[in-house]
Amino acid sequence: MARIGGRNSWIAVPAGLLCAAVVAGLAYLALPMVPVTVTWIGDTLRRATTPQPAPAPEESIARQAADGAQVDCRGLYPDDLWNELTWRAGSRLDQSAAPPVTQAAAFTDAVTPDVVVTCEWRSADGGIVTTLSRVDADAGAFAEAALGGQGFSCASTDTGLVCTRTDGGVLEEHTLRDGLWIASAQTRWHPDEYGARLGRNVFG
Repeated sequence: MARIGGRNSWIAVPAGLLCAAVVAGLAYLALPMVPVTVTWIGDTLRRATTPQPAPAPEESIARQAADGAQVDCRGLYPDDLWNELTWRAGSRLDQSAAPPVTQAAAFTDAVTPDVVVTCEWRSADGGIVTTLSRVDADAGAFAEAALGGQGFSCASTDTGLVCTRTDGGVLEEHTLRDGLWIASAQTRWHPDEYGARLGRNVFG
C-alpha cells in the first residue's frame, strides 16, 4: 500500500491510541447513567400514553356559602367586575357582616338572613352595598309576592329569581336561588349588568 505523503506513523499511532482511550473513559463514566436514562425514557412514554384524570371542578361560591365556608368580597366578584370597581377613582371597599341594605325591611325580617359577607363600595360618584346571605330554601317563592307588593319587578333568570326597583336614584336588586340571597343597593353608581355578572359568578 502506498504511503500518504507527509504522514508520520510515529505521531499517528500514539494519537489514535490516546483518542481511543479518551472515548473508552467517557463511556465508562457514562455507564452509571444508563439505567437512569432508560427509566426516564420509560416514564416519559408511559405518561404520554396514559390518560390523565380531568382536574376536579372548582366549587362554586354558592356551594361554599351553603356549606358554611368562609367567603370574602374578592371571591364574590368575577375578575372583570372586581377590576372595574377597584379601578374607579376614589374607590374604597369595606367588608363586614352587616345586614342587607334594603327598603324592603318587612321582607328582611320575614326571611331572617344569615349573613355570609357584606361588601360596601364607596367612590366619588356614589356607592354600592352587596350582601350575600343564607336563607330558607322557600324564600324565593315568598320573595316574588313580598317584593312584588312593594313595587319590585320580579322575573326568573338563569341565576334565579331577580327582583329590581329604582327609587330616588337607588337601584335595588335581589337575587334568590338555592337558599341564598344576594341583595344589592346601588346609589348613583351603576356598573353595567352588575347584578347579572355577580349572580353568574356566585352560582356558577
